[in-house]
Amino acid sequence: MSDFSLKKPPVVLVHGRNTDSGVWGELKQFLINNGYSENMLFGWNYDTTQSTNEVLSAKFKEYVKGVLQQTGEKNVDIVAHSLGSLPSRWYIKFDGGKDIVRNWISLAGPNHGTALGYLCAIWDQGCKDMTPDSWVISHLNEDTETPAPTKYTTIWSPGDEQISPPTSTKLSGADNIEVSSMKHNDLLSSQEVFGHILSTLDSGN
Repeated sequence: MSDFSLKKPPVVLVHGRNTDSGVWGELKQFLINNGYSENMLFGWNYDTTQSTNEVLSAKFKEYVKGVLQQTGEKNVDIVAHSLGSLPSRWYIKFDGGKDIVRNWISLAGPNHGTALGYLCAIWDQGCKDMTPDSWVISHLNEDTETPAPTKYTTIWSPGDEQISPPTSTKLSGADNIEVSSMKHNDLLSSQEVFGHILSTLDSGN
């Protein structure tokens, strides 16, 4: 059984497609300004063209293991943007992460797929995994979409031009938060979004 203590665990930030952990600069500074130490904030870099279930989940599991060893903690919180929602979710559901991850927060994640994934699915496995009828999406959403004891939060915007439809981000059993209309990548710099992230992290599990 997980030991979710009152102490806030380290936060692992998972970027989206064709970016890197540098996209988290504004959120990291916001969290530091609100009580987090920089050495408890971690950004995972990965090749977004690789397979969610065959490659990335195992790599993410090893990364989280390293974070726990470095910090001496037993649990982590995760904030994922866009495609980053898929390998981090797979880790929770299928690779033992549900007893490690206290909070999982998805910003504009293609949790039920996005139609735009078809545009690059032929040459990009990450895109293929994001298509609504992909093997990855179907397995992530079979049975329960939000296996306990992890707490799940999704943050989505009706103005998201990359997740089609934008409501694809929402999950059954999660706290699904609709924010004001903004573009897909604008969630990475929105004070409104940051406020919801901080409230979720502060609320524990």
